[in-house]
Amino acid sequence: MVGGDECELTPFWGWFVLGVVGEVVRIAEMNRRKFFYLGSAGIAASVTSGYAADFSDLTPRVGLIGSGWYGKTDLMRLIEVAPVNVVGIADVDFKMAEGAAEIVGQRQVSKKKPQTFKDYRKMLANEKFDIILVGTPDHWHALSMIDAVKAGADVFVQKPTGCDVVESQAMLAAARKYKKVVQVGTQRRSTPHLIEAKKNIIDAGLLGDVAHVEICCYYHMRKKMKPADAVAAVPDHLDWDLWTGPAPMRSYNKIVHPKGWRSFMEYGNGIVGDMCVHMLDATRWMLGLGWPESVSSAGGILVDTESIANISDTQTATFDFGKLQVVWQHRSWGSAPDKEYPWSMIIYGTKGTLKADVHRYEFVPHRNGETIKKEALNESDRFPHDISDPDVGTNIGPAIRGHMKDFLARIQDRGKPIADIEQGHISSASCILANQAMDLDRTLHWDIAAGKVKDDDEANALLARPYREGYLHPDPKTV
Repeated sequence: MVGGDECELTPFWGWFVLGVVGEVVRIAEMNRRKFFYLGSAGIAASVTSGYAADFSDLTPRVGLIGSGWYGKTDLMRLIEVAPVNVVGIADVDFKMAEGAAEIVGQRQVSKKKPQTFKDYRKMLANEKFDIILVGTPDHWHALSMIDAVKAGADVFVQKPTGCDVVESQAMLAAARKYKKVVQVGTQRRSTPHLIEAKKNIIDAGLLGDVAHVEICCYYHMRKKMKPADAVAAVPDHLDWDLWTGPAPMRSYNKIVHPKGWRSFMEYGNGIVGDMCVHMLDATRWMLGLGWPESVSSAGGILVDTESIANISDTQTATFDFGKLQVVWQHRSWGSAPDKEYPWSMIIYGTKGTLKADVHRYEFVPHRNGETIKKEALNESDRFPHDISDPDVGTNIGPAIRGHMKDFLARIQDRGKPIADIEQGHISSASCILANQAMDLDRTLHWDIAAGKVKDDDEANALLARPYREGYLHPDPKTV
């Protein structure tokens, strides 16, 4: 079975041409996935040495669901680290899907343009996939990821894992039930300079004891538009009903697609769900933290009250881990307290302080010793698309490539990736609880074993949001 478990090896007789004149090695009794990993060096050699060979039936078959900004960004980084065969792209915006397919046809080894689909469910039914990448808006993450693992694929899904806690729980349950590797796009865990900071600063004990962490985002990323200015007709190339999916139906507007959907709670969890999840997850990984014992939050729309955007423009959240508190702050207005670290984490220890973000890290000892500073790895000399591709950047490419390499390695050995679905679930659900705590104006105490808020029926009623008619909310027990 394609994309099956490690014990389900489909016998496959393949011919593998090495980059040595006249030498042919027969690979026997290997499934497509194992052929790819053991033979990728030879494939690369045959390509560079000029041998004409079609390996499209041997390499992992890949599909992309959601071909917008980060869907394409993730897929292109995957293509850069492995000679995969992208055979399908699904997007409710056919113009976007066609654009992504053209780029893939230019960059992947086979030079074949993948087939495009409007509905990802038809794509999954049409092909057998080894790997599916999910880069949809947040409100489609759960359904598409669950359908993908049911179809037999290992999945790379963008954060957050769901728009509500039960969605996230169902994603974890599905991954475990169908025994699939699921990597979440919290790629700070694979960011080279942050890996170094964890090893050389935190694990080495330079911070001393840590009892407080500040995480923040001061980017002006909340869209501003008055209701009268936002009225627009749905573009011909977009299926708005299918784009809306399980979310509440609201009128199309000029800012919602593409990217602007992040300004609406119907499709995501605001800046906390979008940006805090990265820094909270990185903090948890660096310090070895699990679930917070409680979550509290305050804020709202305090400044920009005229925009149609309905996410908070100001919010503080405290994730209490007992002896350690992680405090989040965002403002989509004003200036950042530290202009070098507008989206970052600041870890305070008894021996020093560590500032870190996607661009650099800086360790400042309290007394003796010199400041240690390291910039993000720049690989644009080897991967020029880090600069030429829209909205990528030299700091983003290495992190995603590292994340993809880890994902591929775990597909091979069937282990848990660095950003396993369970870790993504903890970080995502914690951020969702922060929004609920703000709305309910009280601290929420999480029961890890029960998977719900302690002694709070009103809060627990919010763990699963209502789905639009025609869509069934996933259930962790029956997924």
